[in-house]
Amino acid sequence: MDHDHQRSAHSLSGRERPILSAHDQIVRALALQILSGAIRPGDKLPMEADLLDRFGVSRTALREALKTLAAKGFLNVKTRVGTRVTDPGEWNFFDKEVLSWQVAGGMNEAFRQQLAEIRRAVEPAAAALAAQRRTADNLLAMREALERMGRETTSEYGFAQADLALHLAIGAASHNPMMRSVASVIEAALLEAFRLSPPTRSQTLHLETVAAHARIVDCIEARDGPGASQAMLAVIDAGNQRIERERAASDV
Repeated sequence: MDHDHQRSAHSLSGRERPILSAHDQIVRALALQILSGAIRPGDKLPMEADLLDRFGVSRTALREALKTLAAKGFLNVKTRVGTRVTDPGEWNFFDKEVLSWQVAGGMNEAFRQQLAEIRRAVEPAAAALAAQRRTADNLLAMREALERMGRETTSEYGFAQADLALHLAIGAASHNPMMRSVASVIEAALLEAFRLSPPTRSQTLHLETVAAHARIVDCIEARDGPGASQAMLAVIDAGNQRIERERAASDV
């Protein structure tokens, strides 16, 4: 697993809490308002003077923050017309920060379903490709992540890190660089799943989850593409079903 993957896996733990710069604070605050609907598509942002007063930053910092949001598809900035929030269809949900903001702001049922649909479309295909193209080093990375999952019987964060590392190792084994584009989608989905229903909360669930992931790796090692695809689909669906059961129980 490369260093980018290691950083992604560590970030899932929530143990790294860097102090945000003025730029990042503005970007995050406005993004959360947009994602939550507090500022809706088509709305104009408040006047520059009002934003400067609210955030207490320089005009340069504010304008750079708005450029960042525009680059992520959130804003349409036009001179003498104003800055408007764009349609959600233009927001870049494959952006790691955008997904982290969505998770931080709370994911609704529609967004959970959309994440599941993307994972079901891409990850089984990645597993099938991994079965065809995996190398000895790829298998080693997968087995190491799987072994970590087996060791992490009590730590929610430790298990989540290992789980993410395994999924990223499978994506890397597909040897399709575009598969890495969904790394943030996987991370966001796993973060939400572990928040709602951590497999470490019971020994039975922990063992079942590790065994289900082991089946994916076994199929990849055996170069069984269809089997790897089906095993990956089973893991994704099991996670989604746990979330739905948790939500149903909390609504009672």
